[in-house]
Order: sequence, then C-alpha cells, then structure tokens
Amino acid sequence: PSPGTLCRTKPTDLVFIIDSSRSVRPHEFEKIKVFVSRVIEALDVGPNATRVAVVNYASAVRSEFSLQSHRSTAALLQAVRAIQPLSTGTMTGLAIQFAISRAFSAAEGGRGGVPNVKKVAIVVTDGRPQDGVQDVSARARAAGIEIFAIGVGRVDMGTLRQMASEPLDEHVDYVESYSVIEKLTHKFQEAFCVVSDLCATGDHDCEQVCVSTPGAYRCACRDGFSLNSDGRTCTACNGGLGSALDLVFLIDGSKSVRPENFELVKKFINQIVDSLEVSDKQARVGLVQYSSSVRQEFPLGQFKNKKDIKAAVKKMSYMEKGTMTGQALKYLVDSSFSAINGARPGVPKVGIVFTDGRSQDYISDAAKKAKDSGFRMFAVGVGNAVEDELREIASEPVAEHYFYTADFRTISKIGKKLQMKICVEEDPCECKSIMKFQTKVEDLINSLQQ
Repeated sequence: PSPGTLCRTKPTDLVFIIDSSRSVRPHEFEKIKVFVSRVIEALDVGPNATRVAVVNYASAVRSEFSLQSHRSTAALLQAVRAIQPLSTGTMTGLAIQFAISRAFSAAEGGRGGVPNVKKVAIVVTDGRPQDGVQDVSARARAAGIEIFAIGVGRVDMGTLRQMASEPLDEHVDYVESYSVIEKLTHKFQEAFCVVSDLCATGDHDCEQVCVSTPGAYRCACRDGFSLNSDGRTCTACNGGLGSALDLVFLIDGSKSVRPENFELVKKFINQIVDSLEVSDKQARVGLVQYSSSVRQEFPLGQFKNKKDIKAAVKKMSYMEKGTMTGQALKYLVDSSFSAINGARPGVPKVGIVFTDGRSQDYISDAAKKAKDSGFRMFAVGVGNAVEDELREIASEPVAEHYFYTADFRTISKIGKKLQMKICVEEDPCECKSIMKFQTKVEDLINSLQQ
C-alpha cells in the first residue's frame, strides 16, 4: 500500500460469496475477480492473520477454495484468477447456507473458537434470488458472521437489505454496473484496517509532527511553521504579521431570539474568536448588536487578546426589540470598518452577520455596498431567518458564505465551518491558526470515536 495508508488488518475469516449466474457476462465476471483481488491485496494474509475463501454460486454452489487453502497473498491472487463462472440460476440463500455450514466451519479452516477473529462475508450479486435469503441471513448473522451485500445493476435492493448486517448504510452497497465495482475497493480496504498507530511505531516520514489517524497518518508542523506541499516537510512562517484580519460580528438581538438562545449566540461568537490569532498586529475583532437600533458593543482593536474579547462577549446584554438588519449593515459599512473605529487600511475585512428573522427594513442597498467595498460577508441564519436575505448579504460564491440551521443548538457546527472559511489569504501561514484549531477539534472527535 502507498505510504500513509499502511494498514494492518484484524485477524479475519473472510468469505467472498460471488454470483456467477447467467446474467453475469464473462467480462463482468472478470471485473468481480479484479475487485476481489484488490481487496485481498490490502489485507494482511496469513494463517494467523486473515484467511480468505471464495464461494461461487449460481443454481449450485461451488467452493472455489477454503479458508485454509492458501496462506499467502500471491497464492490467493493466483487462485482468484483461475475462477470460472457457473452461468446458471441465482440461489443466493443456498450460497449463504453453504457459507454457514461449510465455508466458515473448522473443517474448512474457520477459526470459530478463536477469540478476536472476525467472521466476514461479502456477497456480490446482480439478480433476484430464486430462493429466500431472509431467514438464512438472519441465521448467519446470529452465528456472528458480518455480512456486506453488494448489488450490481438490476439487483433487488430489498434482498440486499435482508442479507446485510446492521447498520445497513455501512453494509449495503450498490453500483450501477460491474465496470465500476472497483470504486468500492477503497471502502473495503478501509473496513478491514485495524487502527495501528503508525506515528508510535515510527512508520512515517514526517519532518516535525506526526498525527495518527486509524490505519494511516498525516504530518503536521510546530507552531510558527507551515506544512509544505509535499505533505511532509515544514517551512517557518515569517513572523505571522501576514495574518492580519479585521473581523466584525453583527448580531441580531431582537426579541425573537430567546434569552437562552442569545447565550448560545455568544458561545458561537467565542468559538470563532478562539480560532483566531488575536493581537494588535494580527486579528482584531469588533462586535455590533442590533435590534430596533444599532449598538456598537466594542470597536475593532479595543481588546488586544482573546480573553478580554470573550469576557466582553459574555457580558453583552440583550436588546430585545425589533429587527433592523438594513440599518445594522449600513452601520457596519459606514462606521465599523472606518479607521476611527480601529479598522486598518489594507487589511482584509470580514463581516459575520447573524440573524434569526426577516428584516423590518430594506437591506439590499447596504448589503450591496458592503460587498462592493470589498468586505467578505458571511450570513448566518437560524430559525425563521429568510434564505433570500441571507443570500443577499453573503459574498460570492454565495453557497460558501451563507449558513442556515433550524435550531440554535446546532450553530456550533456552523462555527466550525466558518473557522475554516475566514482564512482570507492564500498564504498557508495565514490559515495556519485556523487549521490548527480545526485539527485540534478533529483529533478530539477522532479520539472519542476510537
């Protein structure tokens, strides 16, 4: 396997159950064999690691080779190449029954009694079985066999679902034709990957930091460095002066935003503040709240560090009146991004507008002016926010600059997406701080999932 995807597979007894009924044309059957071979190539094959058998079926069932027949990848691949189609009916149920009673049996090399050895069957079919599969599949699953069902072409999806293990969305796959079955290879290669910490074992070539992911790894750099395009080496960032940014939040404090939701909005703001490098030279943050009137909570650059900004956000009191979004946008353009209020010439300007309802005034002119002034505008809407208004506020490409969620509790997810987007410059050092935050979050999620 390519570097970075080195993969040790869990000891598994793997049985392929492949349909070679007459609807499967000879050249299509060759594609199934290629697919089977590709999956085998990614496995750790060996008597104590993964054993592979192939059951070929049509009207009858034929064991092509058993779990104990071949002890090396090369021998398995050679055996797969020799398989010939049977070209009669489709007795899928019979084939699964054969797998339970014969293919996985101890006599054929199955390791049923050995703890930690998984039993996996991959069924590939393109037809409707001429016999029942529901009961026999349930028996197979009850016997501890994990079943993946792959359907091709005019297959009956209901049948696949009757065969497959839960969760179905991970165990049922459909491809429109045999010519594209290979695109599933990667999924199965990953499915058999065992989490091996390649950073710990030293199987990596990262110059500075190695970050382990299940069965693979990626390189990262220490603070003040950015990763080069080779994905391996690092370059020092120049003083970080480049990552200057003037960011102003425009927050809807109208009465439809309930007090408990207003608290969630504050958390959302602070989540984004957390991902910035705040200082006089780098990111400056301003905050404006609006309802029937507009109130500047604090201008750009009043607070020189994250701690003070976050404290000021937490203290913000809630206006609780109407929704004059147009007036607020006008304020943003005319005042927030002016030098008098701490905006710096030549520094990228980003506005994040947050609203939960339709504006009571006219927004088009101010929204257009904000974009024409070169400000990068993000629109975040919750609940009863109007998508047309959000789209009008958002910069181009609109799809990347407006976000909507029905529920205040999910705005932290939007926060994550926004952290990535606020990255203004192309310079990797610029985006470093945001990516760093993002990586932390991702690693946290990964470690929880393991």
